[in-house]
Amino acid sequence: MYKFSSLTLAALVVAASTTLPSCVASRKYDELQARQTATQQAKEDLEKRQRQAVAELQKANDELAQLRLDKKRLVNDSTQTGNILRKTQSLYGELNDSYDKLLKNSDRAMANKSADYDKVAKDLARREAELGELDVNLKKSRTQIDQLNADLKTREARLAELQQALAAKDKAVNDLRAKVNNALLGFKSNDLKVELRNGKVYVSLSEQLLFKSGSTKVDPKGQDALKKLAQVLQEQPDVNVVVEGHTDNVPITRGTAGMQDNWDLSVLRATEIARLLTVSGVAPQRVTASGRSQYLPVAPNDNAADKALNRRTEIILTPKLNELFQILDSNSAATTGGQ
Repeated sequence: MYKFSSLTLAALVVAASTTLPSCVASRKYDELQARQTATQQAKEDLEKRQRQAVAELQKANDELAQLRLDKKRLVNDSTQTGNILRKTQSLYGELNDSYDKLLKNSDRAMANKSADYDKVAKDLARREAELGELDVNLKKSRTQIDQLNADLKTREARLAELQQALAAKDKAVNDLRAKVNNALLGFKSNDLKVELRNGKVYVSLSEQLLFKSGSTKVDPKGQDALKKLAQVLQEQPDVNVVVEGHTDNVPITRGTAGMQDNWDLSVLRATEIARLLTVSGVAPQRVTASGRSQYLPVAPNDNAADKALNRRTEIILTPKLNELFQILDSNSAATTGGQ
């Protein structure tokens, strides 16, 4: 067997330690970058569907308002037509009375009034024709009003169903926020914050609670908070979980623990938290990890206190909106079919 001097052995160890981490870090970076891209796309799709839900609701409200205006207009038209009909009927009676008086007059009076009679007869025929046309139009107006009333009831029922689904979604989000807040009451408010934003529950965890400076390993106290949160999420199977890592604008030392910049740091921290949640019982398919680096600050990076606020991890909890999307799809199909 060969014997190596201590100097030769040390040189081999140094060479191996500089080459191996570089390969591992590059491969891990590619994997994280691909995962981040997929995560961002999934988030954008969810936000797009939520905006669609709000837009469809606004459209339904606008159509409902227009239907009510159309109904009011047709009712007014119907009232006006009825008044004209009654006026014509009254004139028709007067003409009949005039005709009866003419018959009672003498032949001379009738001869003198023959021109007037012809005029009255023509006017009577014209009025009768107008009366028939008005009667047809009145029937059409009533048919249109009945159809509008039916359409209005259908739209109101769909709108009520959509509003009920939105109310149920809002209640689910508020209930989820209360449960998460109660589970994490034991932690300091400057380390952990639970709030409602854009119909989602945001759990914001400070770097001080979770990590040591530049580290991606969660401290025991942070692990305790994540375990308590995981217990709540196990009871809420219809909630999707997005873990977002955030940093301040201070660059990390290049090569720190295989990381090149704040993108790496934010992604690795989010991945570590996602892993702890799944280990604590949250189904992996419900959890998405992403890093936002320094590009979504909550405060200006111009002093130490604000930079500490930006060094955070946000766990975004979103109830699944399958029922709401089904209602929107059915309403869209019904609207298309009606056109």
